[in-house]
Amino acid sequence: MLRRKQQGINMAMARGEEAVVQQQQQNRQIVLKEYIIGGDSPKESHFGAASATIELKVEPGSNAVVFKNLYLSCDPYVRTRMSRSAYNVADPGDFDFGPFPLGSLISGLGVSKVVDSGHPDYQKGDLVWGTAAWEEYSVIQDPIGFFKITDDADVPLSYYTGILGMPGMSAYFGFFDACAPNKGDRVFVSAASGAVGQLVGQFAKLAGCYVVGSAGTKQKVELLKNKLGFDEAFNYKEVDEDLDAALKRYFPEGIDIYFDGVGGKMLDAVLPNMRVRGRITICGMISQYNLEKLEGVHNLIHILPRRVRLQGFVVFDYFHSYGEFLEKMLGWIKEGKIVYVEDVVEGLESGPAALVGLFSGRNVGKQVVVLARE
Repeated sequence: MLRRKQQGINMAMARGEEAVVQQQQQNRQIVLKEYIIGGDSPKESHFGAASATIELKVEPGSNAVVFKNLYLSCDPYVRTRMSRSAYNVADPGDFDFGPFPLGSLISGLGVSKVVDSGHPDYQKGDLVWGTAAWEEYSVIQDPIGFFKITDDADVPLSYYTGILGMPGMSAYFGFFDACAPNKGDRVFVSAASGAVGQLVGQFAKLAGCYVVGSAGTKQKVELLKNKLGFDEAFNYKEVDEDLDAALKRYFPEGIDIYFDGVGGKMLDAVLPNMRVRGRITICGMISQYNLEKLEGVHNLIHILPRRVRLQGFVVFDYFHSYGEFLEKMLGWIKEGKIVYVEDVVEGLESGPAALVGLFSGRNVGKQVVVLARE
């Protein structure tokens, strides 16, 4: 009797130990191994692989949430945080623009699933998009800045890293609000095949505008014209003449709206080609992120007589209007008025190469890293 009872206790203890083990998980991670120095381009050697044990259970009422990260977004601004000289922004909201501490996790935006929750606003199985560390699982205390994903939208979850997430909002509010388009406007979009630019061009067509995009390969130029509906597109690396002459060829009457994702020489070439009361919205400056000494802009004098409005745009100013954006975008997607191109790579270990590739134009469309699909 005593032996059987002791065996029962031992079995119960074993089951308890097994339960504890099942609540723990090896968690693969990507960290910043070395800072990018000066104007160097990011390299895979700047990243390091790490692993840690993570508890997949949290105490009820603790306000902590365990997320399983499903999709990670590769965005150019992440490179700026890989340098000691990363810029800081006053009151950035829920997002940090300062440098990553050396040895810390790379982070950006992504789609995650709730594995366990001690927070009243999150339940097991909830899907969200928002800040995501480059690791398989994350435990976040008092999570804020996340948007719930409903399961009735009938779109790929990866869309919330792009067309239905931060890039989509950047294109929507950056174009319709900051650029204030009118029917018939002549619109130029640089970095036009990227996550934001491909949408800006389509929005311009929906608004009744004439739109031209620039990209860095023949494949991307064909994509803009044949799939994304741009009126014209050109390879800025292969124009027979200089950028100014190329813009005059595509915009003989001048440019009403320039949506800028590049900065530098492209912005400088656009300025003399703006029409009176034209609008320039600067959403990114990818040509400058790897430069130790930033390029100067020499044609600013053209802003004055043409009364050009030049505006910096940061999407976080519009996160309070996400509901408006989501309703509009889902409607356009379901009606077939908007298409979206993704460049998908599999596995956390593919993340560094995918991010590095953004700066050589390796990606076609929105760059997404898939960690898990459910």
